[in-house]
Amino acid sequence: MTIVGKSKRSPSFRRNRWMLSAILFVIWLYTILPLFYVVVSASKSNNDLFTTFGLWFSSDFHLLQNIHDVFSYQDGIFSRWLLNTIGYATAAGVGAALFSTMAGYALAKYQFFGKRLVFAIILGAVMIPQTALVVPLFLLMSKVGMVNTPWAVILPSLVFPPGVFLMRVYADDAIPNELIDAGRVDGAGEFHIFTALTLRLLMPGFATVLILAFVATWNNYFLPLVVLSSAEYFPVTVGLAQWYATATVGSGGGAALFTLVLAGALLSIVPVIIAFIVMQRFWQGGLGAGGVKA
Repeated sequence: MTIVGKSKRSPSFRRNRWMLSAILFVIWLYTILPLFYVVVSASKSNNDLFTTFGLWFSSDFHLLQNIHDVFSYQDGIFSRWLLNTIGYATAAGVGAALFSTMAGYALAKYQFFGKRLVFAIILGAVMIPQTALVVPLFLLMSKVGMVNTPWAVILPSLVFPPGVFLMRVYADDAIPNELIDAGRVDGAGEFHIFTALTLRLLMPGFATVLILAFVATWNNYFLPLVVLSSAEYFPVTVGLAQWYATATVGSGGGAALFTLVLAGALLSIVPVIIAFIVMQRFWQGGLGAGGVKA
């Protein structure tokens, strides 16, 4: 009977399996192809970039020279851009994750006047495109004298509505009310309960919000473009865009910058990959701790 039942559902099962496999392959190809193109193009000389097949390596492997040129061009300003981006993304990621965790925990476990309204506003903020807020943020920063400073990039990035929504949902299920009540019975304050008892259980969500905010700030282009005017404060996104704009002009040897832009784009991916690898430990550790505590 098992064999007959299996043979009856076998054709549709196989069709569904092949269909899902095809969809996954298309998604994988769509994701990996741009990255592969950047790796291939960053390994070519400027001449080979325009004369060889775009999706395969040329005979002249030029990656190391391109990396050297990236760090030496314009007195090595790319190093400054990379450090700026790491600083912006790290500060914004940690700050946004901390504030989102505290706000999500409060919305999930405390009762206060206007709670539903606050959560509705947060949900509405999730739907607002971040680019729509850049001009108001610029006007606000200009009023307080923070334009063309690192704070003009970091402070707006600390507000991360998707992280608050995520942590509110996560804290609602991850933190048992009995644990909070037990801490209160033992005489612990609310802040101590949060830091000593519940924060460890929230670490998987904290790590998720941190990496999401980190990547969002790392990839942010429009906000730094508007609020920063000095090249010494530029992140990688704005700096590489300036090099690309110079390359497209094509005057004064600007076209030679195409390989530098591609090599710089490849280098800018590396810290994000490292961040994902590092945060994996906190995901796994947080999940294990949550299982023990629960």
